[in-house]
Amino acid sequence: MPHQLIYTHPDFYVFNKTQGVDFHDDNGVAGFFSQIKHSYPSEKLYPVHRLDKETSGLIIVARNLAAEQYIQQLFQASKIEKYYWAIAGNKPKQKQGRICGDMKKSRNKGWMLAKRTDNPAKTYFYSFGLGNGYRHYLLKPYTGKTHQLRVAMKSIGSPILGDDIYKGQSADRLYLHAQALRIHYQQQIIEVQLNPEHPLFKIANANATDENKKWINAPWSLNWPKL
Repeated sequence: MPHQLIYTHPDFYVFNKTQGVDFHDDNGVAGFFSQIKHSYPSEKLYPVHRLDKETSGLIIVARNLAAEQYIQQLFQASKIEKYYWAIAGNKPKQKQGRICGDMKKSRNKGWMLAKRTDNPAKTYFYSFGLGNGYRHYLLKPYTGKTHQLRVAMKSIGSPILGDDIYKGQSADRLYLHAQALRIHYQQQIIEVQLNPEHPLFKIANANATDENKKWINAPWSLNWPKL
């Protein structure tokens, strides 16, 4: 199975979804969830959230119906914090800040941020330069809308490296990875992290200053605003 098991709880699993794999089946090709179910035939598994096909990283799968319902409630109550790494080639309009706006359908299967804020997508980010023309971003979405982070990066003038839809620089993959989860589960706080193995992400990790390593090693420890 290409998707690595990262964390096991009696009520759920956390896997590392491989980049380039759809969550659902597509044209006869088994997607992430079908592959997981095939690998655990003795269990009844339930999806609780998704990642884009081109995004790698941490994803939760519930192991029973009660857990699925509870985890969905946690997402709605913002009791599951998600943190992503991204790499982009253009210098942003600002090194850190918030990105907020309604999501509106655009061309080429993409989305864009609209000025109205009836139901906004909300994201906060930090970034630092890598010294080779790239910047490393830590992204925290406060909502979970389709292509939210990719649209957010495009809106600050720094589309993600390898993002063909949002005019990022050409690359061998989309440089977006779900790196950390902080789950407030019953009476526990469960923290799961997985740094991506890809060389360019490793360079970002190696080049980080002591201050920046704080958000690499414990992103939830930063002073995140309440959006």
